[in-house]
Amino acid sequence: MLRSVAAPAVVTIAFALCTGCQKGVRTYNDDQGFPKKLSAWHLFRGKPSRLNPNTGVIPYDLITPLFSDYATKRRFVWMPPGTSAQYREDDGFEFPVGTILVKAFSYPDHGRETLIETRLLVRTRNGWFGLPYVWNADETEAELEMAADPVRVTYRHPSGRILTFDYQIPNANQCKGCHEKAKTTVPIGPKARNLNRDFAYASGPKNQLAYWTEAGYLRGAPDAVHAPRVVAWNDPSAPLEERARAYLDVNCAHCHNAQGPANNSGLYLSYTETDPMRLGFHKVPVSAGNASGGLLFDLVAGHPEESILIHRMESTAPKILMPELGRSLVHQEGVQLIRDWLRSRS
Repeated sequence: MLRSVAAPAVVTIAFALCTGCQKGVRTYNDDQGFPKKLSAWHLFRGKPSRLNPNTGVIPYDLITPLFSDYATKRRFVWMPPGTSAQYREDDGFEFPVGTILVKAFSYPDHGRETLIETRLLVRTRNGWFGLPYVWNADETEAELEMAADPVRVTYRHPSGRILTFDYQIPNANQCKGCHEKAKTTVPIGPKARNLNRDFAYASGPKNQLAYWTEAGYLRGAPDAVHAPRVVAWNDPSAPLEERARAYLDVNCAHCHNAQGPANNSGLYLSYTETDPMRLGFHKVPVSAGNASGGLLFDLVAGHPEESILIHRMESTAPKILMPELGRSLVHQEGVQLIRDWLRSRS
């Protein structure tokens, strides 16, 4: 795998807990900066690249994840002792100050996963901050790079195709481009509907909402059977309508909602949206301009080839591609899903 790494920024932080020989996770202190090295957070034990979670660091997964150029993603959450998130049914949980959400990006390479970056989303008293840590070639450390260079990646698609591209690591300010809601930064993935599934924990499989509750990380959650749940976008046994809506929800709705960065578009793609016009059907775009590809409507039932959304999903050109951030490639399988969905609505 080819890769290039830029020089890191230098910042500092204060220590928190230390239990025996294993240091506890560092609690962020607003009077200090963020650590230069990922290892300084003490989120993982042992060899850094194994991502073996420290005490209190809980792995989790999403039923339908955001597409990120076919990267493999591993997710973790940590909260300060004695704190927990408040359950919210639709808009994501209310996390306590000090929460750290972790997402590690990697690609398969000769039978193993090669780490590219690990992003932290840290809840401070002043809101959430996104921190991109870029791994060195030996995978002995990841360093904070607030404006990292692209990383050259060669990836073998399951179909056998070889894809070589520049993997874009968002800078700290670009994180807000996806994570902004009502002019504040918020997490995207950890919503009840996207966590309501079993996860293979070290202690055995268990529903994630139940596990978080038992661990003291979540309060107010109902039994899993009464909580909302999306389907996996790539589950062929699930209804096509639900698969497509789940895909649009996680890939598009973080911007395309009434409080998101694209709220002035009038195109709202949340899983809970029920108005066909707001979903884009036979809706004239507000200001797509040249990005419309000469097409008239955001979505056309029965005619994906006439839908602006498909045109933008199939593009990699700046100012045309959607989503605007987080990908350099076209997600062929995702595009096909939305095409099939539109055809089914004729």
